Amino acid sequence: MSDFLITERAEMEARGWAELDFVLITGDAYVDHPSFAGSVIGRLLEHHGYRVGLIAQPDWQDVEAFKILGKPRLASLVTAGNLDSMLNKFTAAKKFRHNDDYSPGGESGHRPDRATLVYANRMREAFRDVPVIIGGIEASLRRFAHYDYWSDTVRRSLLVDSKADALIYGMGEKQILELAKALDENRFVEKLPSIKGVCYMSKTLPEGKVVECPSYEIVKEDKRQFAEAFRLQYYEQDPFIGKTVAQLHGDRYVIQNSPALPLTQAEMDEVYSLPFSRHWHPRYDAKGGVPALSEVQFSLVSHRGCFGSCSFCAITSHQGRIIQNRSHESLIAEAERMIAMPDFKGYIHDVGGPTANFRHTACQKQGTKGACPGKNCAAPHACENLDTSHDDYLAILRKLRKLNGVKKVFVRSGLRYDYVLEDNNREFVKELCEHHVSGQLKVAPEHVSEAVTEIMGKADKNVFLKFKDWFETANRQLGKKQFLVPYFMSSHPGCTLADAVELAEFLRDQKMTPEQVQDFIPTPGSLSTAMYYTGINPLTGETVYVAKKGRDKAMQRALMQYKNPDNYDLVREALVKAGRTDLIGFGPLCLIPPRPIGRNKVGNQHSKQGVNRRSKSQSKQQSTNKTSGRQSSGRQQTAKMNDRGKISISKQSKRGGLAGNRRP
Repeated sequence: MSDFLITERAEMEARGWAELDFVLITGDAYVDHPSFAGSVIGRLLEHHGYRVGLIAQPDWQDVEAFKILGKPRLASLVTAGNLDSMLNKFTAAKKFRHNDDYSPGGESGHRPDRATLVYANRMREAFRDVPVIIGGIEASLRRFAHYDYWSDTVRRSLLVDSKADALIYGMGEKQILELAKALDENRFVEKLPSIKGVCYMSKTLPEGKVVECPSYEIVKEDKRQFAEAFRLQYYEQDPFIGKTVAQLHGDRYVIQNSPALPLTQAEMDEVYSLPFSRHWHPRYDAKGGVPALSEVQFSLVSHRGCFGSCSFCAITSHQGRIIQNRSHESLIAEAERMIAMPDFKGYIHDVGGPTANFRHTACQKQGTKGACPGKNCAAPHACENLDTSHDDYLAILRKLRKLNGVKKVFVRSGLRYDYVLEDNNREFVKELCEHHVSGQLKVAPEHVSEAVTEIMGKADKNVFLKFKDWFETANRQLGKKQFLVPYFMSSHPGCTLADAVELAEFLRDQKMTPEQVQDFIPTPGSLSTAMYYTGINPLTGETVYVAKKGRDKAMQRALMQYKNPDNYDLVREALVKAGRTDLIGFGPLCLIPPRPIGRNKVGNQHSKQGVNRRSKSQSKQQSTNKTSGRQSSGRQQTAKMNDRGKISISKQSKRGGLAGNRRP
């Protein structure tokens, strides 16, 4: 088998292929690695005997670019890539991002807005009689009528706008094989209603139990009905107990079959045993490759799914709450393949998933009967039936670090510290600090106000402080100087100015100075986005405060970085507005002095230093890219993107992408 999937006609001819079964269009550059969805689906189909070609980042303004591999025999497959294309292009402030780590050389501009829609329409234009199937994170989270932050409108299901024949939601392996078989047997339309994890259009409702939610036309005009539609959809996202969901768009229904069953361990192992080259395509060598690869090239996905239930995360809608894991043998085999690569330096950058220490289902019941509807497993309060054992995760970490050629095994996926505390496992923390932390451990308390963490689905600040104590104690015992790096989020629904002030006071008391702050980004598919748009918690019906005005958001963000002299005016305005002028002065508890002191001098110096740091960093990266060819720069897997609004691959379980606020 070739090192790469077919990308040119000449490669088809070399194999003696007159036509392909599937042509896969992706908005990402082609990287042959299991962290990239297009590569996984392509390799899986190829493994099962289908002829597959891939067109990466075609010129969407030229239909001929979509014809280069000819007319596919069975279907056109379309994905925007590992991120929603709008999130990929715009920050929380709706400003253009300067780079695209999923494109050659990190260049932006290689994909259109709403890429899935554009690509699907182009493929339909190119081959009118060929079925179009859309999938990936963008399709998955936009499968119903949804709020679109970037246009500030409620948009129709992507299935409707793209005019696709079917939409795959979730990770997609089971669905694509079932669809491929149906297409090959000429039973595509007949089989659609019975394939789990698929959406399709219909003039009528299917037989059996169907949950019909308010129509697109209704939710577009009525925010309370939008919240109700979200609630109904939210509670049917379980593969074992979820029912068919229907939403009328005009005179046709978007029909969502119940979610696909979790992959078995054997099925997970099969996916990750496929012959990935683990490199970007050689055509990108001249531009220094594809930056996103460096985050994951020497990392291992141990599992998928997350039962953390963070409100701002769309994992529940994409990967589901039920953990699916790989065998130790599979992980060791992949590690040995990495060790044999010439550019491996002895460091496995990560072993994890959406949440590193969620290696097994939350409880025994979930594996056969599904997750409990209307009940969270881990937070804000842990379920009494939660299985908190870390034994299996520790076991695989120990095996990996004993492999010949491995110097260090890091854990850089997000860690749920509240889960560690529920296990009462100080030894796990000590072993983590001794063997698997490289100077810093990133955790995400997100906020400290109980009112906010409750809405977020996060543990309260006391849990974080307890873990902080455990972490610091373990490092003292080991004689190590390692630090916790906490992430906090501003302007999340439910966060008032008073709550933001409370967070600033917490940072003051803990002597923490966040270098980067993430504003909440309302990405499709999450509970928090529904709250942002409607001002209602769909699950409770309660009214929720939402900071929507730019000034209000700016004040919340500035309070988190109150020490920055450039933020003085915003912080003062916020404190006055919140009735907290007691925090303005020279006292030990004050956040800012009565007047700006040395702002210009310090601020300019601060800015200059920031520029210098960025320049040095960029220069180093450019140098690495120019000299390494297909070599990885070795950056850590979970390193955040520069503007923090864009999530790293690790937060996407290294494949399939997530909405922009995902952090365990």
